[in-house]
Amino acid sequence: MTNSLVPPAGPQRVLALAQLANSVGDGAYYVTSALYFTHVVGLAPARVGLGLTLGWAVGSLVGVPLGRLADRRGARGTAVLLALATGLAVASFLVVRDFVPFVLAACAYASAQSGLAAARQALLAGLVGAGERTGLLAHLQATLNAGLAVGAGLGGLALNARTEAAYLGVFALDAVSFLVCAGLLTRVPAVRARVPEKRHGASVVRDRPYVLLTLLNTVLLLRMPLLSLGLPLWIAGRTDAPAWLVSVLFVLNTGAVMLFQVRMARGIRGRASATRAVRRSGWVMLAACAVFALSAGASPWVAVAVLTVGAVLQVIAEMGQSAGSWQLSFELAPAERVGEYQGFFGTGVTVARTLGPLVLTSLVMGWGTPGWLLLGVATLGASYAMGPATRRAGERVDPGRPVPVG
Repeated sequence: MTNSLVPPAGPQRVLALAQLANSVGDGAYYVTSALYFTHVVGLAPARVGLGLTLGWAVGSLVGVPLGRLADRRGARGTAVLLALATGLAVASFLVVRDFVPFVLAACAYASAQSGLAAARQALLAGLVGAGERTGLLAHLQATLNAGLAVGAGLGGLALNARTEAAYLGVFALDAVSFLVCAGLLTRVPAVRARVPEKRHGASVVRDRPYVLLTLLNTVLLLRMPLLSLGLPLWIAGRTDAPAWLVSVLFVLNTGAVMLFQVRMARGIRGRASATRAVRRSGWVMLAACAVFALSAGASPWVAVAVLTVGAVLQVIAEMGQSAGSWQLSFELAPAERVGEYQGFFGTGVTVARTLGPLVLTSLVMGWGTPGWLLLGVATLGASYAMGPATRRAGERVDPGRPVPVG
């Protein structure tokens, strides 16, 4: 398992350490933020969902310009500045006590996070060759989840304490973690700024098959706020399960990804295996949603067992979808414009973070069991549609040759 966690020595390992540093703080933030904003700040769940949606909407608009800044001014310096900005945005949550300041802080946080993700991708692309990027991404994902698991455990202590001071300590920890991340990024070699000879602002948008692939992947990513927002609110409002279960389920998810994501990615060898993995993940996610719905009204320990089974199914679906979508996003991008296409594909994460909180709070807390089932059916439909979308995109990559899609 060591190879799954530790990338080769040098810049790749420094990138992983930077990822580890801020993911510890993020892990604690993710498992406590929903209950902090509702129970300490006093915001209604719907307002929390709306505020986060607005924040990620702004983040989706500024992420591309910030990524372009990394290309033109240098990826390392931009990443360092945005890591510092993210820490400052997290620290601002410490003094938020009303909806409007909460929205402003959420916008600053999402903008800095989106820009930091884009700058890191530019930095990664400049430090390693094309053949090494998928492997490094798998290592970084494992490292990310190792940090999230540790952070979630710390967040569980705050949930158990149920005091304002404990929650505030979590946010302070997250802010400091981004300062450490920024310091580590200064140790990575500088990447020469890339100034394109000719601007291709909307060229990827005109590639309709790839746009469709990105949109379908965005639907699959709507489950992203599930562990940080959907399940905590569901457990607190619709079940009799103890609050500390939020932390346990988060650790379960991050630990599973940490241990098995690299192994899952090794099984994806081409478009056919990638689409099969995504399709299987759709069925597993539908099963997870149905199991989560069964926890409502059950006795406390039955609810704990049911929610744990649902969480296991959900993480299996997540790993399959992630591995398959990584392969498709790289293989279906033109070789000479991988960075541009990866930047566009990555906006799916921002859009999912924008819509996910509102979708999940509306479906899960508003509709209950029918909402869970609708979420599962939408995921299954998008996973099956990835096959035809991949076939169409492959016809552009390999014109005149049959495209194998499993």
